[in-house]
Amino acid sequence: MPTVTVKERIAASLKASKDFVFLRKEFGRFGDYRQVSRAVAELMNEGLIVRVGYGVYARAIESPLTGTPVPKNALVAIGLEAMRKMGVKAEVGASERALQEGRSTQVPMLPVISIGKARVRRKIGFGKRTIAYETD
Repeated sequence: MPTVTVKERIAASLKASKDFVFLRKEFGRFGDYRQVSRAVAELMNEGLIVRVGYGVYARAIESPLTGTPVPKNALVAIGLEAMRKMGVKAEVGASERALQEGRSTQVPMLPVISIGKARVRRKIGFGKRTIAYETD
């Protein structure tokens, strides 16, 4: 009887989940720290997920331009989902909110998340783009 590897169990969990952001601690139930680390590294090499921060991973797709794995969702959406999973109440930044409400026609250049009074030092990003945080 063939045994299912930690990597296969994590991959099955990723495919069954509707989430697009995953924290490292969510994979802890599949094996010990080293096994999970190796499995996550292999899944990153296969292009199933990409690392967007310390212990934060996102679903990946192949870039049509470069052929390398890139996050499937926008960086702001990834940041909001990651903050929700970490227990931080967050929403889009003021400039993005003004655009969504029709008070502005300017598209924000930086991905900004409003975190209220929370203290967040975690850097979330991909490539050279990172999320900026604004507080109340």
